[in-house]
Amino acid sequence: MCNATSVPALLALAVCGVLAAQQPAPEQPPPAAQAVPEPPAEAKPAAPAAPVDPKAYVIGPEDLISIRVWREPENSGTFVVRPDGKVSVPLVGEIQAAGLTPEKLSESIAASLQKVMLHPEVTVGVEKVNSKKYYIQGEVNRPGSYPLVIDTTILEALVNAGGFRDFANTKKIVILRGAERLKFNYNQVTHGKKMEQNILLKPGDQIIVP
Repeated sequence: MCNATSVPALLALAVCGVLAAQQPAPEQPPPAAQAVPEPPAEAKPAAPAAPVDPKAYVIGPEDLISIRVWREPENSGTFVVRPDGKVSVPLVGEIQAAGLTPEKLSESIAASLQKVMLHPEVTVGVEKVNSKKYYIQGEVNRPGSYPLVIDTTILEALVNAGGFRDFANTKKIVILRGAERLKFNYNQVTHGKKMEQNILLKPGDQIIVP
């Protein structure tokens, strides 16, 4: 049995226990927000190569070309054809590029690489045509220079330039080709008349729309 002196102490402990039970539980800190990983950035698609025929297009100075040696990434890359018509290729050195088609240049590089590797496979592509251009000046919406990658008529070139401005004189268009001065009447051609005016452009041609 408890003696009389221990009763108040027991009561005090009981009261403290009741009060402690009535105290609200301490607030727990909110769980840390989990970082949501950002979706990976979409890779930008590689710029498409110029639409040239590797068997017909003739490479010229300032063209940007790609040279790919199969299973040899360290010997592959993009190259600008120098004004002298040459490029410097790893393991090959300087080699003539201007005046050759991509297919012929591939064969030339492969022949040189046979001295240092077995059965090299080489692919040459034209990434950007800089050596063959025509020019449009005057009253068109997008004057400037344009790559002459495929056969292009005067009418097609004018479409590429976005058509005419409001005050263009479409009957007196002039094409400067060296010392020649050729005339082009847009109204006649678009009505099926004198179609011989709609000639194919040559590199360096300048179309002037007054």
